[in-house]
Parts: sequence; structure tokens; C-alpha cells
Amino acid sequence: MLPRSTTTLSHTAEASALWLVRHGESTWNELGLAQGHRDDAELTARGMEQAAAVAQRFRGLAVSAVYSSDLRRALQTADVFSKVLGLPVITDARLRERNMGVLEGGPLAAATPDQTGLDDGVVADPDTSPDGGESVRELYQRAAAFCDDLADQPGNQAADVVVVAHGGTLRVLRAYLAGVPVEQMSWEPLANASVLRIGAFAPNNRGGTE
Repeated sequence: MLPRSTTTLSHTAEASALWLVRHGESTWNELGLAQGHRDDAELTARGMEQAAAVAQRFRGLAVSAVYSSDLRRALQTADVFSKVLGLPVITDARLRERNMGVLEGGPLAAATPDQTGLDDGVVADPDTSPDGGESVRELYQRAAAFCDDLADQPGNQAADVVVVAHGGTLRVLRAYLAGVPVEQMSWEPLANASVLRIGAFAPNNRGGTE
């Protein structure tokens, strides 16, 4: 049985797919804290169960590579995929969560639109950033750069690729691959261990970053 997708952008039988997986529940998710680039959090017992359950759905799927953010909560999730698929984990810092600067370690619910640029499920201002942190546009651009490099590697067109990352990173990757500019992005909830399937993943289906 193939992994269940929360979003399917396109599908062709011939082309490989890109699977975007959010890490399992972390200790800071459980506490409702802003994580960003901070690497204090690790998966909870529930998060490990989530990672194991979603990885098992990929057993038997033709996957050529597993990529991951280099932050612990993503790496712990990717390590489960590595064991199931028999593939090494390739880390890339461009897959990190958005840098939330001074907000990291504080309650996520206390972050305001004038700090984050996010308001009521949309990107209200892609250039707003918390002190010491990143804007959504900066996150979009670095995630897009990773995606461009990935798509331009011929070997990744022969089989599916799994990318394990974070909620913010997956939102911008999904938008970029759908051709949605950062100014028009939504910012909908994305649960831990969610899976997004990008069908027909190839250089010619990417959006722009301008």
C-alpha cells in the first residue's frame, strides 16, 4: 500500500515522485514552543511511533534517496526511513525549519503577525521576519534552491525521492513546486508525520522564486 498523501499536485505513471514528510511529534511540539533552528527538541515516544508508521507505508516502494534536514527531530524521523528502505540519509541544512530568531524557545501561540508575517492562515507579508530570524521569502528561496539542485540530478528522475523536513519547509516546497509565488501562499496546518506527494517531479514543473 502506498503512503497516503494529504496533497497530490499531479501524477503520471512514468515519472518519479517526490515525497515530502514532516517529522514526527517533538518534545517542543508537545509543549507548543517555537522550534526554528534550535536543536534542543527530539521526538517524543508518540513521534517515534508516527515515524515508524509512516515509514512502513514506504516499504516496497522504489525510492532512490532519502534526504533530511540536519536538525535532530527530522534526522530521527529520517533514520527510521533509512532502516526501512535500506538507504543512507543525505542531510542538507537548506531543509531546516524557518529560523524564528528571538521567538525560538518561546510559546508559538504568542508570536504575532508583525513578527512572523503570517496571519489567519496566509502569508500576509513574506518579507517580515522576527529579530534574528528569517522571512518566509528567505525560507522559500533556500528551500527552492535545494529543490532545483535535487531535480537537476538525473538519478533522481529514475525513482521516487523522500525528503524529511519541517512544517514551514514543506509548505514552501509545496508552493514552489506548484508554481505558487510566496506572495500568494497559504499557511495551513500541517500535522506531524504528514506526507505530501509531488507527482511528475522534474525541472519543468517548478515555479519561480521572483
